[in-house]
Amino acid sequence: MRSNNPVLNRLDETGRVEARVLGSRDVEPMTVDDVVVRTVGLLVVTGATAAVSWVVIPDVAWLGAALAGSALASIALVLVISLRGITNPVPIVGYAVLQGLLLGVASRAFEQVYPGIVVQAVAGTFGVFLGMAALYRARVIRATPRLARLVIGTLLGIAVLSVVNLVSYLISGRPGLEVYSVSGEVGWLPYVFSVVAIIAGAFSFILDFDLVERSVRDGRPRRYAWLSAFGLLTGLVFLYWQLLRLLSYLRR
Repeated sequence: MRSNNPVLNRLDETGRVEARVLGSRDVEPMTVDDVVVRTVGLLVVTGATAAVSWVVIPDVAWLGAALAGSALASIALVLVISLRGITNPVPIVGYAVLQGLLLGVASRAFEQVYPGIVVQAVAGTFGVFLGMAALYRARVIRATPRLARLVIGTLLGIAVLSVVNLVSYLISGRPGLEVYSVSGEVGWLPYVFSVVAIIAGAFSFILDFDLVERSVRDGRPRRYAWLSAFGLLTGLVFLYWQLLRLLSYLRR
């Protein structure tokens, strides 16, 4: 079964091939603990960078352009790491630093308008993640082919619509499906779009947990734990952005 996450898809494909090639060679296999430790480490890097950018980076006129450039750089880095199946920790940690920069500055902007919203978004993100992990561990929700098709199709649609919406906004100034400002009126469509994105993001963790579990069972090399952790980090960051946006809608 393929994951909705292109990063972990790459792990599933290249890791299986490499495991066959290595065969009986003396290669240390990855474990769940390896993935957990690296995921926590990347979250610490992201959080620390966000805290520094929150405090250090000033509110200046060109900040919006800088954030847009950083966001595009993050997307490019995700594509490079996922498509090439990079397991080197240097670019992966670089992505965590770049996302921390974006999260810190953007979160501060939301917090200034809606006090307490960042804590709510962070709590919601980890609450959803831990809740889905508990449901997966108890086998209440299973990574079936039908669930995989539904989640993958939904997230692909969200990705395409988000890009189209951003281009439309840059050309016409009309937000459409997503509202990029921290204040102002919001129609019903952005609410629906955010809720669907949050639900899809939550169920994506089920597929990712399943893929990591199978990677450990198949004995893939330990270095693939970095790619697994990177995939989980991208899912957490996506969920945080969606929750932050939805909470800001509800408080306008």
